[in-house]
Parts: sequence; C-alpha cells; structure tokens
Amino acid sequence: MGLAHNIKRIFTWWDGQSFGTQLWTSRNGTKVGEDDQGNIFYQNADASRRWVIYNGENEASRVGPEWHGWLHHTWDDAPTKAALPRKAWEKPHQENLTGTMAAYAPAGSIRRAAPKDQSDYEAWTPE
Repeated sequence: MGLAHNIKRIFTWWDGQSFGTQLWTSRNGTKVGEDDQGNIFYQNADASRRWVIYNGENEASRVGPEWHGWLHHTWDDAPTKAALPRKAWEKPHQENLTGTMAAYAPAGSIRRAAPKDQSDYEAWTPE
C-alpha cells in the first residue's frame, strides 16, 4: 500500500477503516465473526460496544439481518454462535441498490428500456 492510500485512510472514513478505527480495534476489540461479504465484527471486553469493519465501502445496508440484530443488541449471541432460523420463503440479504443500475425500475420508468412492440401506444396530440 502506497503513501497515497495511507494519507487517504487518515482523512476518509467511507472506504474501509481509518487509522483511528484500526487503532481502537487493535487495542479494544475482540473479533466475533465475519459475514459472507468479508465484513468483520468486533466487540469490546464487556460486550457493551459492538462494531463492524466493512470489506470495502462503508455501507450499512451491506450488513445482513442476523448481524444487524447482534450489532444493535437485539440478541446477545452472535450469528456464529446461534444462527437465526430461516423461513423457506426468505430471500438472501441484498444491499440497498438505490442509485445503481441494478435498482428496481417499475414499468413505465424512463430508466427501463423502451418496449420493442409499441403497437398499442397512441401518442396524445392536442386539438
């Protein structure tokens, strides 16, 4: 890692951990687990503080529901100790795609490609 990367880590927080977070984590953190996206979860000695070090962009919607509940003290045991029961109809967690090309676009949205067959469309013209 070059000098530019290290300078960036001093002044930015939105793309991975900063030096301050790395120092705090190394002194006070105990690794609890890791999710399928490579995010690493920590807690302090008395488990009163819990945090995540993101693998890449710091985007909260990248944390799945099982880890989200643990981070917010909804349940005490981390998903590595007690996995959440899953229903057959549940879909896998997906981060928030708003603002990306993969975001949902309803029918009629200008972001959707125009339909190939427009024979049923009649343009309105003022009289």
